[in-house]
Amino acid sequence: MEIPSKKYAFPLVFASTLMLWLVLTPISEAQNETFMIEEATIASIHAAMKGGELTAQRLVRMYLARIEAYDQTGPSLNAVILVNPDAATRAAELDLRLEQSGLAGTLHGIPIFLKDNVDTDDMPTTGGSLSLEGSIPLDDAFIVKRLREAGAIVLAKVNLHELATRGVTRSSLRGQTLNPYDLSRTPGGSSGGTGAAVAANFGVMGIGTDTVNSIRSPASANSLVGIRPTLGLVSRGGIIPVSSTQVTAGPIARTVEDAAKMLDAIAGYDPDDLVTARSVGHTVRLAGFLDKEGLNGARVGVLESFFGAGPEHEAVNRAVRGAIETMEEMGAIAVSIDEPINPDALVAELSVHAHEYQDLLDGYLSALGPEAPVGSLEQIVRSGRHDPSIAGFFESALTSADDVVGYQERLAGRTRLQDMVLGIMAAHRLDALVFPHQRRLTVPIGDDQVERNGILGAATGFPSIVVPAGFSSPAGSAPIGVPIGIKFLGRPWAESTLVELAYAFEQATKYRRPPESVPPLSPR
Repeated sequence: MEIPSKKYAFPLVFASTLMLWLVLTPISEAQNETFMIEEATIASIHAAMKGGELTAQRLVRMYLARIEAYDQTGPSLNAVILVNPDAATRAAELDLRLEQSGLAGTLHGIPIFLKDNVDTDDMPTTGGSLSLEGSIPLDDAFIVKRLREAGAIVLAKVNLHELATRGVTRSSLRGQTLNPYDLSRTPGGSSGGTGAAVAANFGVMGIGTDTVNSIRSPASANSLVGIRPTLGLVSRGGIIPVSSTQVTAGPIARTVEDAAKMLDAIAGYDPDDLVTARSVGHTVRLAGFLDKEGLNGARVGVLESFFGAGPEHEAVNRAVRGAIETMEEMGAIAVSIDEPINPDALVAELSVHAHEYQDLLDGYLSALGPEAPVGSLEQIVRSGRHDPSIAGFFESALTSADDVVGYQERLAGRTRLQDMVLGIMAAHRLDALVFPHQRRLTVPIGDDQVERNGILGAATGFPSIVVPAGFSSPAGSAPIGVPIGIKFLGRPWAESTLVELAYAFEQATKYRRPPESVPPLSPR
Protein backbone atom coordinates (compact mmCIF):
# COMPACT_ATOMS: atom_id res chain seq x y z
CA MET A 1 0.00 0.00 0.00
CA GLU A 2 1.42 3.38 -0.94
CA ILE A 3 1.88 5.78 1.95
CA PRO A 4 -0.22 8.89 1.23
CA SER A 5 1.50 12.24 1.09
CA LYS A 6 0.37 15.24 3.16
CA LYS A 7 -1.34 16.76 0.15
CA TYR A 8 -3.12 13.66 -1.09
CA ALA A 9 -4.52 10.89 1.05
CA PHE A 10 -7.73 9.64 -0.50
CA PRO A 11 -10.07 7.70 -0.53
CA LEU A 12 -8.70 5.25 2.05
CA VAL A 13 -10.32 5.49 5.46
CA PHE A 14 -7.01 4.69 7.14
CA ALA A 15 -3.74 6.06 5.87
CA SER A 16 -1.12 3.35 6.17
CA THR A 17 1.10 5.55 8.34
CA LEU A 18 -1.64 5.90 10.92
CA MET A 19 -2.42 2.19 10.81
CA LEU A 20 1.24 1.39 11.51
CA TRP A 21 1.29 3.87 14.39
CA LEU A 22 -1.85 2.30 15.86
CA VAL A 23 -0.59 -1.26 15.54
CA LEU A 24 2.78 -0.47 17.12
CA THR A 25 1.31 1.16 20.25
CA PRO A 26 3.00 -0.49 23.24
CA ILE A 27 0.63 -3.00 24.78
CA SER A 28 1.71 -2.06 28.29
CA GLU A 29 0.78 1.57 27.69
CA ALA A 30 -2.70 0.63 26.48
CA GLN A 31 -3.28 -1.78 29.36
CA ASN A 32 -2.27 0.82 31.95
CA GLU A 33 -4.71 3.30 30.51
CA THR A 34 -7.43 4.23 33.03
CA PHE A 35 -8.99 7.10 31.11
CA MET A 36 -12.44 6.23 29.75
CA ILE A 37 -12.79 7.41 26.19
CA GLU A 38 -16.51 6.70 25.88
CA GLU A 39 -18.54 9.89 26.42
CA ALA A 40 -15.36 11.87 27.14
CA THR A 41 -15.74 15.65 27.21
CA ILE A 42 -13.36 18.54 26.75
CA ALA A 43 -13.27 19.02 30.52
CA SER A 44 -12.56 15.36 31.31
CA ILE A 45 -9.88 15.17 28.62
CA HIS A 46 -8.11 18.33 29.78
CA ALA A 47 -8.23 17.18 33.41
CA ALA A 48 -6.64 13.87 32.42
CA MET A 49 -3.98 15.62 30.35
CA LYS A 50 -3.08 18.04 33.14
CA GLY A 51 -2.94 15.14 35.59
CA GLY A 52 -0.51 13.21 33.42
CA GLU A 53 -3.01 10.42 32.80
CA LEU A 54 -3.53 11.14 29.11
CA THR A 55 -1.69 12.54 26.10
CA ALA A 56 -3.11 13.80 22.84
CA GLN A 57 -1.23 11.04 21.04
CA ARG A 58 -2.80 8.35 23.20
CA LEU A 59 -6.24 9.93 22.80
CA VAL A 60 -5.94 9.91 19.01
CA ARG A 61 -4.87 6.26 19.08
CA MET A 62 -7.89 5.36 21.18
CA TYR A 63 -10.29 7.04 18.80
CA LEU A 64 -8.62 5.50 15.77
CA ALA A 65 -9.04 2.09 17.35
CA ARG A 66 -12.79 2.69 17.61
CA ILE A 67 -12.99 3.85 14.02
CA GLU A 68 -11.05 0.78 12.92
CA ALA A 69 -13.39 -1.49 14.89
CA TYR A 70 -16.73 0.02 13.98
CA ASP A 71 -16.72 2.17 10.87
CA GLN A 72 -16.02 -0.38 8.14
CA THR A 73 -16.33 -3.53 10.25
CA GLY A 74 -18.67 -4.55 13.07
CA PRO A 75 -21.81 -2.44 12.59
CA SER A 76 -20.08 -0.76 9.60
CA LEU A 77 -21.47 2.71 10.27
CA ASN A 78 -19.73 4.05 7.16
CA ALA A 79 -19.34 7.54 8.58
CA VAL A 80 -15.67 8.30 7.90
CA ILE A 81 -14.44 9.36 4.47
CA LEU A 82 -10.80 10.02 5.34
CA VAL A 83 -8.65 9.91 8.46
CA ASN A 84 -6.18 12.78 8.66
CA PRO A 85 -2.69 11.32 8.06
CA ASP A 86 -1.18 14.22 10.03
CA ALA A 87 -3.25 13.63 13.17
CA ALA A 88 -0.38 11.86 14.93
CA THR A 89 2.07 14.65 14.17
CA ARG A 90 -0.37 17.27 15.35
CA ALA A 91 -1.00 15.36 18.57
CA ALA A 92 2.73 15.08 19.27
CA GLU A 93 3.18 18.83 18.75
CA LEU A 94 0.36 19.55 21.19
CA ASP A 95 1.79 17.19 23.80
CA LEU A 96 5.09 19.04 23.61
CA ARG A 97 3.29 22.36 23.89
CA LEU A 98 1.44 21.21 27.01
CA GLU A 99 4.69 20.08 28.59
CA GLN A 100 6.46 23.36 27.81
CA SER A 101 3.79 26.02 28.32
CA GLY A 102 0.36 24.58 29.03
CA LEU A 103 -2.76 24.16 26.94
CA ALA A 104 -2.57 25.64 23.44
CA GLY A 105 -6.20 26.81 23.59
CA THR A 106 -9.70 25.93 24.66
CA LEU A 107 -9.76 22.88 22.36
CA HIS A 108 -6.20 21.70 23.06
CA GLY A 109 -5.76 18.13 21.84
CA ILE A 110 -9.46 17.60 21.14
CA PRO A 111 -10.01 15.28 18.14
CA ILE A 112 -12.82 16.62 15.96
CA PHE A 113 -14.59 15.78 12.71
CA LEU A 114 -15.20 17.99 9.73
CA LYS A 115 -18.13 17.41 7.45
CA ASP A 116 -16.47 16.90 4.08
CA ASN A 117 -17.82 20.11 2.60
CA VAL A 118 -15.48 22.13 4.85
CA ASP A 119 -12.20 23.05 3.15
CA THR A 120 -8.86 21.74 4.38
CA ASP A 121 -5.62 22.54 2.59
CA ASP A 122 -3.99 19.26 3.65
CA MET A 123 -6.80 16.84 2.76
CA PRO A 124 -9.32 16.61 -0.08
CA THR A 125 -12.69 18.28 0.30
CA THR A 126 -15.21 16.42 -1.83
CA GLY A 127 -18.72 17.05 -0.59
CA GLY A 128 -18.99 13.26 -0.73
CA SER A 129 -19.14 13.46 -4.52
CA LEU A 130 -17.16 11.35 -6.96
CA SER A 131 -17.16 14.44 -9.18
CA LEU A 132 -14.85 16.15 -6.65
CA GLU A 133 -12.74 13.12 -5.77
CA GLY A 134 -9.23 14.23 -4.88
CA SER A 135 -10.05 17.96 -4.91
CA ILE A 136 -7.72 19.76 -2.51
CA PRO A 137 -8.60 23.41 -1.75
CA LEU A 138 -5.96 26.11 -1.69
CA ASP A 139 -6.63 27.06 1.93
CA ASP A 140 -8.38 26.01 5.11
CA ALA A 141 -11.90 27.23 5.70
CA PHE A 142 -12.08 30.15 8.14
CA ILE A 143 -13.60 27.95 10.84
CA VAL A 144 -10.89 25.31 10.36
CA LYS A 145 -8.26 27.97 10.99
CA ARG A 146 -10.12 28.96 14.15
CA LEU A 147 -10.34 25.36 15.31
CA ARG A 148 -6.67 24.72 14.74
CA GLU A 149 -5.78 27.96 16.55
CA ALA A 150 -7.84 26.74 19.52
CA GLY A 151 -5.77 23.55 19.61
CA ALA A 152 -8.16 21.09 17.98
CA ILE A 153 -6.95 18.05 16.05
CA VAL A 154 -8.80 17.41 12.80
CA LEU A 155 -9.13 13.64 13.12
CA ALA A 156 -11.16 12.90 10.00
CA LYS A 157 -13.42 14.15 7.24
CA VAL A 158 -16.84 12.52 7.45
CA ASN A 159 -19.72 11.65 5.18
CA LEU A 160 -22.71 13.82 4.32
CA HIS A 161 -25.61 13.71 1.98
CA GLU A 162 -23.82 14.50 -1.22
CA LEU A 163 -22.93 18.19 -1.50
CA ALA A 164 -25.16 18.84 1.54
CA THR A 165 -28.30 18.82 -0.56
CA ARG A 166 -30.59 16.31 1.20
CA GLY A 167 -31.19 14.66 4.53
CA VAL A 168 -30.38 10.93 4.71
CA THR A 169 -26.54 11.05 4.42
CA ARG A 170 -25.84 9.10 1.27
CA SER A 171 -23.11 10.00 -1.19
CA SER A 172 -21.57 8.59 -4.34
CA LEU A 173 -18.14 8.62 -2.71
CA ARG A 174 -18.89 6.97 0.65
CA GLY A 175 -22.35 5.45 0.31
CA GLN A 176 -24.99 5.32 3.05
CA THR A 177 -24.09 6.15 6.65
CA LEU A 178 -26.01 4.17 9.26
CA ASN A 179 -27.60 5.32 12.49
CA PRO A 180 -25.67 3.66 15.34
CA TYR A 181 -28.83 3.39 17.47
CA ASP A 182 -30.77 1.56 14.76
CA LEU A 183 -28.69 0.26 11.89
CA SER A 184 -31.79 0.07 9.71
CA ARG A 185 -32.37 3.84 9.94
CA THR A 186 -30.66 6.95 8.66
CA PRO A 187 -28.53 9.15 10.93
CA GLY A 188 -30.38 12.24 9.73
CA GLY A 189 -28.62 14.67 7.48
CA SER A 190 -27.09 16.16 5.66
CA SER A 191 -24.45 16.18 8.43
CA GLY A 192 -25.19 12.57 9.35
CA GLY A 193 -21.56 11.47 9.15
CA THR A 194 -20.72 13.97 11.88
CA GLY A 195 -23.71 12.85 13.91
CA ALA A 196 -23.01 9.13 13.65
CA ALA A 197 -19.28 9.55 14.36
CA VAL A 198 -19.80 11.72 17.44
CA ALA A 199 -22.59 9.49 18.76
CA ALA A 200 -20.38 6.42 18.30
CA ASN A 201 -17.51 8.02 20.25
CA PHE A 202 -15.16 8.09 17.26
CA GLY A 203 -14.09 11.57 18.41
CA VAL A 204 -15.21 14.35 20.73
CA MET A 205 -17.31 16.60 18.49
CA GLY A 206 -17.68 17.81 14.94
CA ILE A 207 -18.77 20.47 12.52
CA GLY A 208 -22.04 20.34 10.65
CA THR A 209 -23.56 22.73 8.15
CA ASP A 210 -27.25 23.57 8.00
CA THR A 211 -29.34 24.77 5.05
CA VAL A 212 -32.76 23.63 6.29
CA ASN A 213 -32.20 20.93 8.96
CA SER A 214 -28.71 19.64 8.60
CA ILE A 215 -27.08 20.30 12.00
CA ARG A 216 -30.16 19.72 14.08
CA SER A 217 -31.43 16.65 12.21
CA PRO A 218 -28.37 14.49 13.01
CA ALA A 219 -28.35 15.83 16.58
CA SER A 220 -31.96 14.75 17.04
CA ALA A 221 -31.41 11.36 15.37
CA ASN A 222 -28.25 10.52 17.33
CA SER A 223 -28.97 11.71 20.92
CA LEU A 224 -26.67 14.72 20.51
CA VAL A 225 -26.56 18.48 20.90
CA GLY A 226 -26.57 20.57 17.73
CA ILE A 227 -26.51 24.35 17.48
CA ARG A 228 -27.56 26.29 14.41
CA PRO A 229 -26.31 29.81 15.24
CA THR A 230 -27.76 33.14 14.16
CA LEU A 231 -26.95 33.72 10.51
CA GLY A 232 -23.74 35.76 10.58
CA LEU A 233 -22.25 34.46 13.81
CA VAL A 234 -20.15 31.85 11.99
CA SER A 235 -18.35 32.25 8.67
CA ARG A 236 -19.21 30.15 5.63
CA GLY A 237 -15.89 31.03 4.00
CA GLY A 238 -14.28 27.90 2.59
CA ILE A 239 -17.41 25.74 2.80
CA ILE A 240 -18.84 24.22 -0.37
CA PRO A 241 -21.85 26.51 -0.75
CA VAL A 242 -25.53 25.73 -1.03
CA SER A 243 -27.19 29.05 -0.09
CA SER A 244 -25.93 32.43 1.05
CA THR A 245 -29.28 33.23 2.65
CA GLN A 246 -29.79 30.05 4.66
CA VAL A 247 -26.54 28.13 5.23
CA THR A 248 -24.50 28.34 8.37
CA ALA A 249 -22.05 26.06 10.17
CA GLY A 250 -22.21 24.93 13.77
CA PRO A 251 -21.21 22.33 16.35
CA ILE A 252 -22.51 18.82 16.92
CA ALA A 253 -21.43 17.41 20.29
CA ARG A 254 -22.47 15.06 23.08
CA THR A 255 -23.00 17.84 25.63
CA VAL A 256 -24.24 21.41 25.66
CA GLU A 257 -21.00 22.52 27.31
CA ASP A 258 -18.83 21.06 24.56
CA ALA A 259 -21.08 22.46 21.82
CA ALA A 260 -20.86 25.91 23.43
CA LYS A 261 -17.07 25.72 23.62
CA MET A 262 -16.82 24.73 19.98
CA LEU A 263 -19.14 27.52 18.90
CA ASP A 264 -17.08 29.98 20.94
CA ALA A 265 -14.00 28.86 19.00
CA ILE A 266 -15.46 29.32 15.51
CA ALA A 267 -17.65 32.43 15.94
CA GLY A 268 -16.57 35.83 14.69
CA TYR A 269 -16.00 38.24 11.85
CA ASP A 270 -14.52 37.00 8.59
CA PRO A 271 -13.88 39.68 5.93
CA ASP A 272 -14.39 37.04 3.23
CA ASP A 273 -17.97 36.44 4.45
CA LEU A 274 -19.42 39.87 5.07
CA VAL A 275 -22.59 38.57 6.68
CA THR A 276 -20.38 37.92 9.72
CA ALA A 277 -19.96 41.69 10.13
CA ARG A 278 -23.41 41.57 11.73
CA SER A 279 -21.94 39.55 14.60
CA VAL A 280 -19.63 42.34 15.78
CA GLY A 281 -20.81 43.35 19.24
CA HIS A 282 -22.94 40.21 19.58
CA THR A 283 -20.34 37.55 20.31
CA VAL A 284 -20.21 36.39 23.91
CA ARG A 285 -18.46 33.55 25.68
CA LEU A 286 -21.24 30.96 25.61
CA ALA A 287 -19.39 28.63 27.97
CA GLY A 288 -20.11 31.24 30.66
CA PHE A 289 -23.88 30.60 30.45
CA LEU A 290 -23.98 27.06 31.79
CA ASP A 291 -26.58 27.47 34.54
CA LYS A 292 -28.35 24.44 36.00
CA GLU A 293 -31.12 26.77 37.18
CA GLY A 294 -31.49 28.37 33.76
CA LEU A 295 -35.07 27.19 33.24
CA ASN A 296 -36.36 28.59 36.52
CA GLY A 297 -38.68 31.46 35.60
CA ALA A 298 -38.07 31.10 31.85
CA ARG A 299 -41.05 31.47 29.53
CA VAL A 300 -41.10 28.94 26.69
CA GLY A 301 -43.67 28.92 23.91
CA VAL A 302 -44.87 25.48 22.84
CA LEU A 303 -45.42 25.71 19.09
CA GLU A 304 -48.40 23.37 18.76
CA SER A 305 -48.49 23.25 14.94
CA PHE A 306 -45.02 21.68 14.94
CA PHE A 307 -46.34 18.49 16.56
CA GLY A 308 -47.93 15.66 14.58
CA ALA A 309 -51.37 14.21 15.31
CA GLY A 310 -51.18 10.69 13.89
CA PRO A 311 -50.14 7.34 15.37
CA GLU A 312 -46.74 7.69 13.64
CA HIS A 313 -46.11 10.75 15.83
CA GLU A 314 -46.85 9.13 19.19
CA ALA A 315 -43.25 8.33 20.18
CA VAL A 316 -42.01 11.84 19.48
CA ASN A 317 -45.02 13.52 21.07
CA ARG A 318 -44.71 11.44 24.23
CA ALA A 319 -41.04 12.29 24.64
CA VAL A 320 -41.30 16.00 23.85
CA ARG A 321 -44.48 16.59 25.87
CA GLY A 322 -42.78 14.83 28.77
CA ALA A 323 -39.75 17.07 28.32
CA ILE A 324 -41.94 20.16 28.52
CA GLU A 325 -43.53 18.85 31.72
CA THR A 326 -40.04 18.43 33.14
CA MET A 327 -39.24 22.05 32.27
CA GLU A 328 -42.35 23.16 34.13
CA GLU A 329 -41.26 21.13 37.17
CA MET A 330 -37.97 23.03 36.96
CA GLY A 331 -39.79 26.36 37.18
CA ALA A 332 -40.32 27.17 33.51
CA ILE A 333 -43.62 28.66 32.34
CA ALA A 334 -44.88 26.84 29.24
CA VAL A 335 -47.18 28.88 27.02
CA SER A 336 -49.21 27.10 24.35
CA ILE A 337 -48.82 28.86 20.97
CA ASP A 338 -51.61 28.03 18.54
CA GLU A 339 -50.38 30.14 15.61
CA PRO A 340 -51.06 27.94 12.55
CA ILE A 341 -47.53 27.89 11.13
CA ASN A 342 -47.12 24.98 8.72
CA PRO A 343 -43.47 23.85 8.53
CA ASP A 344 -43.95 21.85 5.35
CA ALA A 345 -45.51 24.87 3.63
CA LEU A 346 -42.58 27.02 4.79
CA VAL A 347 -40.15 24.66 3.06
CA ALA A 348 -42.16 24.74 -0.16
CA GLU A 349 -42.71 28.50 -0.16
CA LEU A 350 -39.71 30.14 1.52
CA SER A 351 -36.59 28.03 1.02
CA VAL A 352 -34.29 29.79 -1.45
CA HIS A 353 -31.35 27.40 -1.73
CA ALA A 354 -32.37 26.08 -5.15
CA HIS A 355 -32.41 29.65 -6.49
CA GLU A 356 -28.95 30.46 -5.16
CA TYR A 357 -27.17 27.17 -5.65
CA GLN A 358 -25.81 27.28 -9.19
CA ASP A 359 -24.10 30.66 -9.00
CA LEU A 360 -22.59 29.91 -5.60
CA LEU A 361 -21.33 26.45 -6.50
CA ASP A 362 -19.90 27.64 -9.82
CA GLY A 363 -18.05 30.39 -7.97
CA TYR A 364 -16.61 27.95 -5.44
CA LEU A 365 -15.47 25.52 -8.15
CA SER A 366 -13.86 28.23 -10.26
CA ALA A 367 -11.89 29.44 -7.23
CA LEU A 368 -10.32 25.99 -6.84
CA GLY A 369 -8.13 26.76 -9.84
CA PRO A 370 -7.23 24.83 -12.99
CA GLU A 371 -6.58 21.56 -11.14
CA ALA A 372 -10.19 21.29 -9.96
CA PRO A 373 -11.86 18.08 -11.20
CA VAL A 374 -14.93 20.04 -12.38
CA GLY A 375 -15.64 23.71 -12.90
CA SER A 376 -19.42 24.06 -12.75
CA LEU A 377 -22.69 22.50 -11.69
CA GLU A 378 -23.44 21.67 -15.32
CA GLN A 379 -20.17 19.73 -15.55
CA ILE A 380 -21.09 17.75 -12.43
CA VAL A 381 -24.47 16.91 -13.98
CA ARG A 382 -22.88 15.86 -17.27
CA SER A 383 -20.24 13.75 -15.52
CA GLY A 384 -22.84 11.52 -13.91
CA ARG A 385 -20.42 11.12 -10.99
CA HIS A 386 -22.97 11.85 -8.27
CA ASP A 387 -25.60 10.01 -6.29
CA PRO A 388 -28.93 9.66 -8.14
CA SER A 389 -30.77 11.04 -5.11
CA ILE A 390 -29.58 14.58 -5.84
CA ALA A 391 -30.43 14.68 -9.54
CA GLY A 392 -33.81 16.24 -8.81
CA PHE A 393 -32.25 19.02 -6.78
CA PHE A 394 -29.72 19.71 -9.52
CA GLU A 395 -32.55 20.02 -12.02
CA SER A 396 -34.44 22.37 -9.71
CA ALA A 397 -31.33 24.49 -9.17
CA LEU A 398 -30.67 24.83 -12.88
CA THR A 399 -34.24 25.87 -13.61
CA SER A 400 -34.61 28.15 -10.56
CA ALA A 401 -31.43 30.17 -11.12
CA ASP A 402 -33.20 32.62 -13.45
CA ASP A 403 -36.48 32.82 -11.52
CA VAL A 404 -35.87 36.33 -10.19
CA VAL A 405 -39.51 37.04 -9.36
CA GLY A 406 -39.95 33.81 -7.43
CA TYR A 407 -36.70 34.42 -5.59
CA GLN A 408 -37.74 37.91 -4.50
CA GLU A 409 -41.11 36.64 -3.35
CA ARG A 410 -39.44 34.04 -1.16
CA LEU A 411 -37.09 36.60 0.34
CA ALA A 412 -40.05 38.85 1.13
CA GLY A 413 -41.84 35.91 2.75
CA ARG A 414 -38.77 35.27 4.85
CA THR A 415 -38.93 38.83 6.21
CA ARG A 416 -42.62 38.42 7.04
CA LEU A 417 -41.86 35.18 8.88
CA GLN A 418 -39.11 36.86 10.91
CA ASP A 419 -41.54 39.56 11.97
CA MET A 420 -44.22 37.00 12.81
CA VAL A 421 -41.92 34.95 15.03
CA LEU A 422 -40.57 38.02 16.81
CA GLY A 423 -44.13 39.24 17.27
CA ILE A 424 -45.20 35.95 18.85
CA MET A 425 -42.23 36.03 21.20
CA ALA A 426 -42.87 39.66 22.14
CA ALA A 427 -46.62 39.21 22.69
CA HIS A 428 -46.11 36.24 25.02
CA ARG A 429 -42.85 37.53 26.58
CA LEU A 430 -41.04 34.35 25.56
CA ASP A 431 -37.42 33.45 26.05
CA ALA A 432 -37.65 30.70 23.42
CA LEU A 433 -40.00 28.57 21.36
CA VAL A 434 -39.88 24.81 21.96
CA PHE A 435 -40.96 21.94 19.72
CA PRO A 436 -39.66 18.60 18.40
CA HIS A 437 -37.06 18.86 15.70
CA GLN A 438 -38.76 16.04 13.82
CA ARG A 439 -42.42 15.13 14.14
CA ARG A 440 -41.70 11.43 13.66
CA LEU A 441 -38.63 9.26 14.11
CA THR A 442 -35.77 9.44 11.66
CA VAL A 443 -36.70 7.35 8.64
CA PRO A 444 -35.58 3.87 7.62
CA ILE A 445 -32.79 3.64 5.08
CA GLY A 446 -34.26 3.94 1.60
CA ASP A 447 -36.88 6.51 2.59
CA ASP A 448 -36.67 10.29 2.35
CA GLN A 449 -36.79 12.37 5.52
CA VAL A 450 -40.24 13.75 6.28
CA GLU A 451 -41.88 16.11 8.75
CA ARG A 452 -38.79 17.91 10.00
CA ASN A 453 -39.15 21.33 11.62
CA GLY A 454 -35.79 22.92 10.85
CA ILE A 455 -37.16 25.42 8.35
CA LEU A 456 -38.25 27.89 11.04
CA GLY A 457 -34.65 28.54 12.02
CA ALA A 458 -33.36 28.29 8.46
CA ALA A 459 -35.89 30.67 6.90
CA THR A 460 -35.63 33.25 9.68
CA GLY A 461 -31.90 32.94 10.33
CA PHE A 462 -32.67 32.78 14.06
CA PRO A 463 -30.62 30.52 16.35
CA SER A 464 -31.78 27.16 17.63
CA ILE A 465 -30.37 24.30 19.64
CA VAL A 466 -31.42 20.64 19.73
CA VAL A 467 -30.80 18.50 22.80
CA PRO A 468 -31.76 14.90 23.60
CA ALA A 469 -35.33 14.46 24.84
CA GLY A 470 -35.29 10.69 25.21
CA PHE A 471 -35.90 7.64 23.04
CA SER A 472 -38.72 5.72 21.46
CA SER A 473 -39.55 2.34 23.01
CA PRO A 474 -36.92 -0.34 22.34
CA ALA A 475 -37.94 -2.53 19.44
CA GLY A 476 -36.37 -4.76 16.81
CA SER A 477 -33.19 -3.22 15.50
CA ALA A 478 -33.27 -0.38 18.07
CA PRO A 479 -32.23 -2.04 21.37
CA ILE A 480 -32.51 1.15 23.45
CA GLY A 481 -34.94 2.92 21.12
CA VAL A 482 -34.49 5.64 18.50
CA PRO A 483 -33.28 9.04 19.75
CA ILE A 484 -35.67 12.01 19.86
CA GLY A 485 -34.56 15.64 20.05
CA ILE A 486 -36.27 18.75 21.40
CA LYS A 487 -35.51 22.18 19.97
CA PHE A 488 -35.22 25.62 21.55
CA LEU A 489 -35.45 28.52 19.07
CA GLY A 490 -34.71 32.10 20.05
CA ARG A 491 -34.29 35.67 18.88
CA PRO A 492 -31.27 36.71 16.80
CA TRP A 493 -28.04 36.67 18.80
CA ALA A 494 -29.76 34.90 21.72
CA GLU A 495 -27.39 31.92 21.72
CA SER A 496 -26.53 32.60 25.36
CA THR A 497 -30.18 32.27 26.38
CA LEU A 498 -30.61 29.06 24.39
CA VAL A 499 -27.44 27.55 25.88
CA GLU A 500 -28.66 28.45 29.37
CA LEU A 501 -32.06 26.82 28.83
CA ALA A 502 -30.68 23.76 27.06
CA TYR A 503 -27.95 23.19 29.64
CA ALA A 504 -30.42 23.31 32.51
CA PHE A 505 -32.67 20.80 30.73
CA GLU A 506 -29.75 18.54 29.84
CA GLN A 507 -28.36 18.49 33.38
CA ALA A 508 -31.76 17.73 34.89
CA THR A 509 -32.62 14.91 32.50
CA LYS A 510 -29.33 13.44 31.20
CA TYR A 511 -31.14 11.65 28.38
CA ARG A 512 -27.98 11.16 26.35
CA ARG A 513 -26.98 7.49 26.11
CA PRO A 514 -24.32 5.93 23.86
CA PRO A 515 -25.47 3.38 21.27
CA GLU A 516 -25.08 -0.32 22.00
CA SER A 517 -23.79 -1.12 18.51
CA VAL A 518 -20.38 0.37 19.36
CA PRO A 519 -19.47 -0.84 22.89
CA PRO A 520 -16.21 -0.07 24.71
CA LEU A 521 -13.19 -1.86 23.30
CA SER A 522 -11.05 -4.25 25.28
CA PRO A 523 -7.52 -2.96 25.96
CA ARG A 524 -5.29 -3.52 22.92
